[in-house]
Amino acid sequence: MIGTTILIIFAAYFGILYLISVLISRGSSDNDAFFVANRKSPWYIVAIGMIGTSVSGVTFVSVPGMVGAFNMSYMQMVFGFFFGYLVVAYLLLPLYYKLNLTSIYTYLDQRFGNYSYKTGASFFILSRIIGSAAKLYLVALILQTLVFDHWHIPFWMTVSGIILFIWIYTRKSGIKTIVWTDTLQTLSFIIAAILIIWQVSSLLKLDLGEAISTISNSPHSKIFHFEWKSPLNFFKQFFSGIFIVIVMTGLDQDNMQKNLTCKNLKDARKNMLTYGFLFTPINFLFLSLGILLLVFASQQGIALPTVSDEILPYLVSNYLGLPCLIFFTIGIIGASFANADSALASLTTSFCVDILGINQKNDKEANTTRKRVHIGMSIVFILVILFIHHIGQDNVLNTIYKVASYTYGPLLGLFGLGLFSKVQIKDKYAPIVCILAPIICYLIEETLATSFRYKVGYEILMLNGLLTVIGLLIISERKTTPKPI
Repeated sequence: MIGTTILIIFAAYFGILYLISVLISRGSSDNDAFFVANRKSPWYIVAIGMIGTSVSGVTFVSVPGMVGAFNMSYMQMVFGFFFGYLVVAYLLLPLYYKLNLTSIYTYLDQRFGNYSYKTGASFFILSRIIGSAAKLYLVALILQTLVFDHWHIPFWMTVSGIILFIWIYTRKSGIKTIVWTDTLQTLSFIIAAILIIWQVSSLLKLDLGEAISTISNSPHSKIFHFEWKSPLNFFKQFFSGIFIVIVMTGLDQDNMQKNLTCKNLKDARKNMLTYGFLFTPINFLFLSLGILLLVFASQQGIALPTVSDEILPYLVSNYLGLPCLIFFTIGIIGASFANADSALASLTTSFCVDILGINQKNDKEANTTRKRVHIGMSIVFILVILFIHHIGQDNVLNTIYKVASYTYGPLLGLFGLGLFSKVQIKDKYAPIVCILAPIICYLIEETLATSFRYKVGYEILMLNGLLTVIGLLIISERKTTPKPI
């Protein structure tokens, strides 16, 4: 019964997405529509859709689950996120619009040269494939457990089916379709989260005021931590949050591609500030849900799973009733599809523009190349998800941020030096610097852990970017006039 219900919801949801894609792609399925939506997207639609891209199914599952181990300390990073969005809105967006970019990494070509350009794009592709595949993996695993295991369908078929669905509704107009479908999906998971909180509160026999009081009085409601050696230290989390947004939003083709579909810089900035402001209460909402789930489990004497990512799915499927299961299914599918479809489009864009130089081809050849790359990226997604499943992960959100701290560090260094100096580098050595910086970071992290018992958190991103800048300065040329932009 449960499996059939979820499958019906999944099929109906996909049908709605496909209908939207058909309506949006009418008469507009060329590369300009696929890459930048003809630069005609309403800013408020983009803002709502970007929430879904950033939140994903991982937030829907991991954030409520992490409360038991980390309290509400995640909010420290979320507060830093907001200031990161200000940097993106007032520093990076003006640059991208001034240069009229399709891929933001084209800036590196104009500033430093082709090697830096290809290196930056390659680090993005690596980062986004791992991050988005990890997010989608969690959803595929939940659907596998709740539905497809009962029908003896192997995991690889579940993953392939999900990617196929996403490919079908994004294949014609890409980002132009995604701007609108992600808006629907964002609204779906926010409404679902509110309804789940309402259902859990009802089961606890709490009205709104009592639910708020229960959350605020819980020992898990603690937000601020100031123990210096702890990775939860406020300053580490806050500044890490700022830099994570700068690299994972401002230096990320996935998120910036949506911003670049707005009509002008003014609209793009309004989108970024609105999206950044809304991100804080939404994350607080998910953490509040986590506290209510812990209270419910304690009241009912329920033994929770040891893996934090399994807590919400476990309670929803076994104890919270059919309404919660329906809300949860809609929410997690909406959040996950919003992230995965956007990633697939941005990876296709970056590989076509940055690696293959598609802009130098005629329209017919360019369209054919884009379609082939779109299929290829879909296959890569499947393979990476299956690899993640093979090695296994306990907390996917933590893993994503940790990977980002290593893979986005070189991007932070490249853009940082380019924006805040006039230094010109020996471009052909840039790939070596960008590869060495994460390696050195890893060695430093291991040394601090073994010799000084200091556990490094996400602040490794800042060190990674700093080491990249130092390396680039070492290979700098005496001439300090940058290439004209």
